[in-house]
Amino acid sequence: MGSRDLISNLPDEVLSKILSLLWTNRAACTSVLSRRWRNLLALVDNLDLKDASGANQYFCDFVDRALALLSNSTTVKRFSLNCHFKYEDARVNTWIRTVLQRGFLELHLEAACNHYIDTEFFTSNQLVKLTISGGFNPWGRLPPGGVFFPALKSLSLVSVEFLDEDMYEHFISGCPLLEELFLHYDCPNISQAFVSSPTIKRLNIDHHLHGLYREEAYEGCSFQTPNLVYLDYSSYVAESYVVADLRSLEEARLDLRSWEQLTEVDDSDEDGDTEEDIFGDVNHLLAGISNVKTLHLSSDTLEVFHLCCDTMPVFRNLLTLSFESDKYIGWQVVPLLLNHSPNLETLVIKGLVHQVTDMCGDACACIPTRRTKKKMKMDEGVRCCLSTCQVKVLTISGYQGTCRELKQMRHFLANLKCLETVKVCVKVSRRKENDADNKYLRITDALRKLALRKLPRVSSNCQIHCF
Repeated sequence: MGSRDLISNLPDEVLSKILSLLWTNRAACTSVLSRRWRNLLALVDNLDLKDASGANQYFCDFVDRALALLSNSTTVKRFSLNCHFKYEDARVNTWIRTVLQRGFLELHLEAACNHYIDTEFFTSNQLVKLTISGGFNPWGRLPPGGVFFPALKSLSLVSVEFLDEDMYEHFISGCPLLEELFLHYDCPNISQAFVSSPTIKRLNIDHHLHGLYREEAYEGCSFQTPNLVYLDYSSYVAESYVVADLRSLEEARLDLRSWEQLTEVDDSDEDGDTEEDIFGDVNHLLAGISNVKTLHLSSDTLEVFHLCCDTMPVFRNLLTLSFESDKYIGWQVVPLLLNHSPNLETLVIKGLVHQVTDMCGDACACIPTRRTKKKMKMDEGVRCCLSTCQVKVLTISGYQGTCRELKQMRHFLANLKCLETVKVCVKVSRRKENDADNKYLRITDALRKLALRKLPRVSSNCQIHCF
């Protein structure tokens, strides 16, 4: 091919797409290559501006020139501003105002230093996706008539500090077509636990608070989103929940963390009372999501359900249940979940090792304590919760081939009468490549042999697969 410049011979449409994938600062440098590249920057569809070099005045001048150059462009749809350094709020607000006035479809703002957005001009008839994160914070007076984004469908707020709760509510209510909302906070926010919108279909809430905030950060939490289809909620448990009847909900991911460590129950206490009151109540939250079809639970969520739920609703539409295990957290709530999921077809468990307690019931193969034996004797007529399940597919990930895990596998196979497929994903340590490969082969070979010879199963159609 010699020294032919094949890239420069590509069509303008292809070259503009390539330049759109780069930071605009760097894409602009290609204009010095030759006359062929001189005017290609005007064809990009994405302005991605990042001040990584630290040359503050140069960066400000470059942003001004880039916006001026593309003043009449019909191709630019997305504007992204990532500021590592502090600039005059007036100048930054001018950039944002220009982008909103020119009808960009996407706006992404991120800053390492505090920049206050003048909300008086913060409105757009064309904006479809808006992300505000880091140090950008809406501040000041609201526009005449309030914040209004009539076309906005996706809104992401990451560690955004609002002036007050009214401003947050204006942001949500000013988006009549909003379908996706993402909220991420590392510290308490006056309105972070309240979401109200009749149009939201996907809601992602991620709250990672420091321990010093504890319960005062969560006196209550409200989800008034009747058309919600997907929920991903990660947070410390709230004192109470107000949740709309989510009839449209198809999938939910819950990662709820308890403010207290799991308190061990004294064997002599027949009522099972803990030594201190437990903070949090998830009864209304579970009732609100009871129509879900797919439910994913973290190991911490199992603990919260055990501590903070008095009444488990019936999940009549639930087809897929997945949960994580932790060696310090028991499966006390698993029998309840299985008994209240009459149409469950797929069960996915990440790790089989969990804390052995006297309350895991017959969902696991833990050694029963005296109290469990006594209760089992009283309830001899009660069938195992696994034997009443309609589960057809069982997936186990993180399998390490221990005796305890094998015992649990036997328990599942001996009680899940509708089981058709068992998928076991083996996990081995990768400290040394050869040792890891050998261990993986030993575990999978042993499991296949046991599947053929020694693992009795109540379902004659059950097939076991190792990965």
